[in-house]
Amino acid sequence: MIAPDTPPVPVLGYGTNGFTDHTLSDTLDVLSGYGYGAVALTLGHPHFDPFGDDWEARARTLRDDLTTRGMRVVVETGARYLLDKHVKHRPTLVDVDAARRMTFLARAIEIAGVLGADCVSMWSGVTPEGMSDAEAWRLLVDRTADVVALASVRGVRLGFEPEPGMRVETVSDSLALRSELGNPEALGITVDLGHCVAVEPGGVVEALHQAGDLLVNVQVDDMMPGVHEHLELGTGQLDIDLAFRTLSEIGYTGVAAIELPRDSHAAPRLAKESIARMRQALDTITHDVVRSAR
Repeated sequence: MIAPDTPPVPVLGYGTNGFTDHTLSDTLDVLSGYGYGAVALTLGHPHFDPFGDDWEARARTLRDDLTTRGMRVVVETGARYLLDKHVKHRPTLVDVDAARRMTFLARAIEIAGVLGADCVSMWSGVTPEGMSDAEAWRLLVDRTADVVALASVRGVRLGFEPEPGMRVETVSDSLALRSELGNPEALGITVDLGHCVAVEPGGVVEALHQAGDLLVNVQVDDMMPGVHEHLELGTGQLDIDLAFRTLSEIGYTGVAAIELPRDSHAAPRLAKESIARMRQALDTITHDVVRSAR
């Protein structure tokens, strides 16, 4: 009997925003020790200051460290108070004055280029009070076009992430934005599996199939319907086996990284338990392939 082909599966990772009580070096030690093959690096406090004078040298050092560890990397841009010490996540791409966000995204692209990152993940922001959705969309389209142009020049892929409550909330919204921009090659999609439970009308299967070969980054967490709260796997309503089976079906082999930004107090335990659960899901996929080949 001919041996079945190995099914396509994602590379398992963990987000540094869930390790804020560890140094970056210690975070990578823990993750590589548990067998993670990737890290989702959130730029900002406390792991990587994107605006420090030595950012490029630190990026080169980190690139070499990750290469030695055999770990891939995606760059995340969701630090809470990096750009405004008083207001979380502001300014965004839909704020009237988005200059600091644009500067930050430009630097994130530069850092990703040095690191050889899979992508830079980004999002729209919440429509400001008093602004129409149409105006927010116009600002978003214009500014995303500028970011895409920067990424294209540097050969960096972007992953636009739909976020509950934001101007771009679903995968359909991300696809509409991409279409309005002329479907640029540099602009892919990030999908958070928990968001699929919280807000995607067709759930995780439809959302991942909609993203298809545009999917460049996956965030992994559990959620409850209608509630944007990142939960550890098994404590919400995400069917992780179904989600990973769908990723395999669409041929996704990029990074799938745990995102638990409010659970740094339990980071080592969650890292250990999360990779065990994700590996279980991957083992199920392989088992199903072998069984179907008999």
